[in-house]
Parts: sequence; structure tokens; C-alpha cells
Amino acid sequence: MAPSVADIKPIESEKATRDISRLPANTTEDKGASYPYYLPYFDLNEKFPKTEVFEFSDVGLRANPEKPNLLTKDVKLRHISPYLGTEVTGVQLSSLSKEGLDELALFAAERKVLLFRDQDFKDIGPKRQIELAKHFGPIQRHPTSGNVKGYPEFHVVYRDAQNDFFKDYLGTDRTSHTSWHSDVSYEKQPAGTTFFFILDQPETGGDTLFASQVEAYNRLSPEFKKRLEGLRAVHSGIAQVELSQRLGGPVRRLPVENEHPLVRAHPVTGEKALYVNEGFTRRIVGFKREESEYLLRFLYDHIAKGADFQIRATYQPGTVVVWDNRLTVHSATPDFSPTFRRHAVRLTPQAEIPSEYVCT
Repeated sequence: MAPSVADIKPIESEKATRDISRLPANTTEDKGASYPYYLPYFDLNEKFPKTEVFEFSDVGLRANPEKPNLLTKDVKLRHISPYLGTEVTGVQLSSLSKEGLDELALFAAERKVLLFRDQDFKDIGPKRQIELAKHFGPIQRHPTSGNVKGYPEFHVVYRDAQNDFFKDYLGTDRTSHTSWHSDVSYEKQPAGTTFFFILDQPETGGDTLFASQVEAYNRLSPEFKKRLEGLRAVHSGIAQVELSQRLGGPVRRLPVENEHPLVRAHPVTGEKALYVNEGFTRRIVGFKREESEYLLRFLYDHIAKGADFQIRATYQPGTVVVWDNRLTVHSATPDFSPTFRRHAVRLTPQAEIPSEYVCT
């Protein structure tokens, strides 16, 4: 079970006052972040209420399957893999109509990961960015990560020579920093259609790996799929909160644990997908510890080794990635030199309570 409020106590640390002013430039030649307004902000006094259950209907359900408002004659597509990933040029996300945004939700569900190039999204301002993302559901406010001052809807990803969150999060005793996860899967209503845009990037590296949980499920034998039917697993946000405490960071909301089916169905496409990830899935309900560890380890390895249903998303100035967190897992690749800055922002609309079945 998640701890009670009495268990959440502040930890004194030299990092306890992290904020924008404590983020140094990474070299003497560095002119600073290109978008300092979006540097990560930490307020130890910022608190969020418990996330309440809300009614949700995916906007992709009302989309025109032909997508005339999104895929106009000027749009060019390049599919990266048969199973997921499409590069899109010739359309501005910021200019899409309500109908175009509905079609975007459907297209993201169909192709799992979309890379929109040459976007003005990073320059339209936080209010408009939030307005667009809210079309897809209420935006999750992260309990521990850096956000933007005055705009807790943003989840800020930042690394430079003096600030290396991956080293804090994963430790230094691993041979690989690959860490597959689906964002905030511990929520009762986890993430759906998700936005991620780059502000500063290294010359090489810093890509994101994505894997199709639909194809991972499809590769399993019919008999194995039957064994997964009805199984549920606990997804936990406790470790994330405990790490923030150790680093002297904020705990804006009590950590939660929720049970989700190992296999979930997408409400729009009806596709079934594995819904486990090494980042937040902790145990299978009703299994003994060794049984749970054995089955989860098989699924984690199956996903991680599936190079033929994975892609490596690359970034260019103006890239916005839109993906469906219900159908994919992903991992950062912190493979670039610490002399470079990587600065990005995520907006994470929440979706339906995961279900094995398509609710009609």
C-alpha cells in the first residue's frame, strides 16, 4: 500500500532549494538555455490534491478516419517501421482545428509514435501549449519532477554538465541506461496521447527509444495470451517519490499504487497491448513473489529484446513527438557528452482507466 501522509517527511539536503537560479551554465562559453523560461522549477511548498477519477471519452472516437483536417495534400509521411513511428512534415500542430486534433488522436493510436518536424510549437507560449494538450484529456501534474513556474502541467526534462538526473535516478552501477517505461502508469487513469518537444539538444545522441506494446503482445503464442487473460499488476509511484525525497526534491502529492490489467484494449482502435513496464510495474496480483518475478522478467526481456518492433526517435530543431502511452513503452538514451545541454518538455494528458475490453 502507499504510505500515509505521516510517512512523507522532508529530507534536508543541499539540493533542497533547487530552482532556476541554481541551474548553472555548463561551460564558460555557454550562453545559457535557449528557452530559460522552461528551465525546471522546484518548489518544496507546492502541493497538489489527490487526483480524482474523471469521465473520459477519447476524442479519436469522433475523428474522421480519412483525416482530411490533419493529412492534407501538403503533408508528407515517412513510416519508420511497419509497427510504429511516422515522420510528418507539412502541417503545424498549433494550427489544427478541433477536428484536426481529433484526427491526431486517432493517427497517434494507429501509428503509436508521430514525429512532427519543423514545428512552431515551442514558440507559441505555455497557455496555448496547454490548451492544445488539454484537448486530449486533463493534464497530469507530476508529483516530483521539475515543472515551469506558474504552470505545473509541464514536466521538464533537463540535463547538462552540472545536472544529471539520469545518474541520480538510475545510479552509476549499470552497464546500460536503457529504462523502458510508460509515463505515470501508476495513476488510476494513466497517460494517453502525449506531447514532447525539444528546446536544446546535443549535436548527436539524446534520442528516445520506443517499442510497440501491441506488437509485443501479438508476438506471443495463443496459449500464452490465454494465460495472461484476467491477470492484473500493481503499478507504483512510491519509488519515484522516495528518490525525490533523497535528493531533497518536492513531494507535491502522496504516491499512489493502482492495479491494471497486464493486457489492455485501446478504446479507439480496439487493439490489445501489453501493459507492463519495468519502471513502475511491481508485482502480479495473486501470484507469489517468485512467480510474479518470473513472469514479469519474461515480459520485460521480451519487450527489451524486440528490436524489430522498436524505433529510435531522433530530434531536430522544431521536432514535436506525439505518442500514445497506452500502446508503447519508451526509454531515454543519455548517450551524449555531458558538455551538451538537453532540455525538453512533456505535456501528459490522462486517459481512461485501463481495461482488457473495449467499452461500448
